[in-house]
Amino acid sequence: MTKPRFDTLLLTGAAGRLGTELRRGLAPLCKTLRVADVTPMTDLRPNEEAVTYDLADQEATMAACEGVEAIVHFGGAPLERPWEDILNANIRGSYHIYEGARKHGVGRVIYASSVHAIGYHRVEDNIDANAPHRPDSLYGLSKCFVEDLGRLYWDKFGIETVDLRIFSSFPEFTDRRMLWSMLTFDDCIRLVEASLTAPRVAHSIVFGTSANKHRMVDNRLAGHIGFHPQDSTEEFRAEVEARLTAANPHDKAVEYLGGWFVNLGHPDDEGK
Repeated sequence: MTKPRFDTLLLTGAAGRLGTELRRGLAPLCKTLRVADVTPMTDLRPNEEAVTYDLADQEATMAACEGVEAIVHFGGAPLERPWEDILNANIRGSYHIYEGARKHGVGRVIYASSVHAIGYHRVEDNIDANAPHRPDSLYGLSKCFVEDLGRLYWDKFGIETVDLRIFSSFPEFTDRRMLWSMLTFDDCIRLVEASLTAPRVAHSIVFGTSANKHRMVDNRLAGHIGFHPQDSTEEFRAEVEARLTAANPHDKAVEYLGGWFVNLGHPDDEGK
């Protein structure tokens, strides 16, 4: 039996789509996996302990960080939402996570950032991690904020961060874009594990896609993380191409990395 690398890890957003997958992947890495979400969890594994709180609650969020060696922060609003939701869950909530890390001596945070932090770069630009932020939504804007927050806490307080700019990570294909943007659940686990166990990460950005053909971003600046995706979407190409209509190359959702997010309006205008 492999000896756990960590005593206690904190996983936020543990009841979500990716959090649920990460629970199985992170369990072997630690003696105790502290799973946190605003939604109560009762289906606990033998080495899991659950805490239930809202990320907007600073006291509760910081308390959950006590006694952990690293934080895998996947909590927050998962898609574009009204400004108040984004502000409380993603911006305030992430600030509370970093303050919890600082107050309790946590040395590393693995953050679920997103393609939507750089969604207005064109697909043909083949950008790397040095490309500037170009958010495509309030959701993407919150990811930019937290990436910069992690940079501040590394430079000023020595807390390491790996920002995982996850593209698409779903159980099925809903558009042709996913043929290059998909990060399988197993590769997502590999990405988080590599980020947790790399000897030194400082403040790093990794693009989260599997080993897909025609990937639209360059991960050369993240070699020190040691992420080696093992999955590819190529085996699904024929089925996806046959099932889904070819997209208009002049559609902004095809032109930009952010996909259909670039076609969204302001969420606070909906229903008015």
